[in-house]
Amino acid sequence: MNGSSVRGRGVYRVKKFLISVSALAFASPVLAQNADDIVIADLKRPEPITVIATGSETLLSKTGQPITVITAQEIQSIQGPDITRVLERVPGLTITRNGGPGSFTGVRLRGADAEQVLVLVDGVRVEDVSAPSGGFDFGTLTPGGIERIDVLRGSNSVVWGSAALGGVIAVQSRDLNGVEASAEYGAHETWTADAAAGISSDLGALTLNGGYATSDGVSAAAAGTEPDGFRQYRIGGRGRLNVTQELAIVATARYADTRTDIDGYAPPFYTFGDTPEYQTTRQASGRVGLRYTGSALTLNTGFALSDTKRNYYDPTFGTAPSYGYKGRSERADLTGRLNLPASVTLDFGADSEWTRFSSTFDAEAKANLTSGHALLGWTSDRASLAAGLRYDDHSRFGSAWTFGANGSFQLVENLRLRASYGEGFKAPTLYQLLSDYGNAALVPERSKSYDAGLEWGSRNGALHASATVFRRDSRNLIAFVSCASLNACATRPFGLYDNIGKARAEGVEVELGAKPSDTLQLRAAYTYLEARNLTPGNLNNGKDLARRPRHALTVSGDWTSPLAGLTLGADLRMVGDSYDNAANTVPLDGYAVTTLRASFPVTDKVEFYGRVENLFDEGYQTVADYGTWGRSAFIGIRARY
Repeated sequence: MNGSSVRGRGVYRVKKFLISVSALAFASPVLAQNADDIVIADLKRPEPITVIATGSETLLSKTGQPITVITAQEIQSIQGPDITRVLERVPGLTITRNGGPGSFTGVRLRGADAEQVLVLVDGVRVEDVSAPSGGFDFGTLTPGGIERIDVLRGSNSVVWGSAALGGVIAVQSRDLNGVEASAEYGAHETWTADAAAGISSDLGALTLNGGYATSDGVSAAAAGTEPDGFRQYRIGGRGRLNVTQELAIVATARYADTRTDIDGYAPPFYTFGDTPEYQTTRQASGRVGLRYTGSALTLNTGFALSDTKRNYYDPTFGTAPSYGYKGRSERADLTGRLNLPASVTLDFGADSEWTRFSSTFDAEAKANLTSGHALLGWTSDRASLAAGLRYDDHSRFGSAWTFGANGSFQLVENLRLRASYGEGFKAPTLYQLLSDYGNAALVPERSKSYDAGLEWGSRNGALHASATVFRRDSRNLIAFVSCASLNACATRPFGLYDNIGKARAEGVEVELGAKPSDTLQLRAAYTYLEARNLTPGNLNNGKDLARRPRHALTVSGDWTSPLAGLTLGADLRMVGDSYDNAANTVPLDGYAVTTLRASFPVTDKVEFYGRVENLFDEGYQTVADYGTWGRSAFIGIRARY
């Protein structure tokens, strides 16, 4: 590409940026919630709490770890079934997707691999233990029925154990007293419907939710012309039975059935393009347990199950699956907090997890991981400190210790200094250990992360600003290598996995927010990231890690107009250049995508809404050779009783 074309494209993007920013003068939250739902937005209410910092409920201001909480009100204001549009408001977070919505979607925190981010849904670890590198596919998660999303950026294996190298994303479904329903139609014959109903009393609470989404989609292969569609139906629920004032039985469950059309490499040329292949994914997860809340002691114990089945079909060769994978995780856990004298707390926990996987080509393989941790904390009116240790024992590779510490100090009113240090580890997956490409000698991937920052106010307050510097060093990273490199061609002639990698990710995160009036909310989140390969002797040493853009910015605004409650909103997502491969020879151009939103309340319980995504019809890719949606419009209706 010549220099003039690069400059021309840059001018075009600047113009689009200016137009997009001007659109942010319009905005708003959607359908008004009742008072119980506006916990964070209402300044008169207590500040938000989170559980991902310590495993127990903790005020955000009392932790030194960088955590973002997104509530139901904000999720609904963004509209639509694509959860990535919600997550892109979190600093340090980037998305890659192999096609349109519904395709495989990876979420990275601060440059970590998508498989190095622990994902929890209602407290259940939902990573696919049958996948080669584990991880969770966010293409199978829609925001319908979600109450809040907590995102912790940085290693935190002390509390959460394996897979929390890059951070933790905790999704919580809604507790509802009433009925909610919504329906939406839009581009590419996309239909979405969600419904939830709940009841609560002194005896307990029960909420059920479900949804259906379907779309003709766009071609997964950017060079293709045949649309690749997506279909999902899901059902879930959560319940609580109060045995006494202190003791309750709690349970959650989720089931999702997803079909995604995919493209492949068809003969005779075997180039990436249109094929009739598709994938089905069935996910079932749930947990049942007891929760005790006393004046000095809280306990939460239970048993959780997560089960994933994936099958791949090629109708060219018949109706039976071409191949498939099955993975299951069963987990018994106990966490608690003991309040000690002198404002000291002890957070503790123990768990044991049994995992197994099998595939069309691999016999069933099993492993067990048993863990225990303790975190000692101290708080005062202006300061908080916490430090802890974790011990894990794996039936395949042995033991691992991790350490973490963090602190927060209020310098003046509304301004606090926070800092944290965390260690992370990720156990080798069963596929990496025991498949036909496995290596039983693998050890865990390890990381050390550091961050420090200043924060003014809270994210949903009248004025919020924060700046954080961070760094994460990773070692023993697992990669696929040739059999000759380990002299293992006699047993692994097609190659195998080995601990060969080192990497460093460092950068800066900045968040700004303002609520100058009850009708206007403005937000911005920016990240500068350098994520590099530091593997000694590797040809790619010093090069950028694949699909890690150095710049990412999200700007949004919401405004409620005086015209009968009409609300307008806009979102701008700008992502810088990156590379699609480790050798940095396949570039991914940066892009800017703008969304405009609007809603209009018909009554205090019913509203119409609509939006236009990718307003300027930007052509872009987050994974080389995979297509993305162009300009797309949607309309919908939402009701609450």
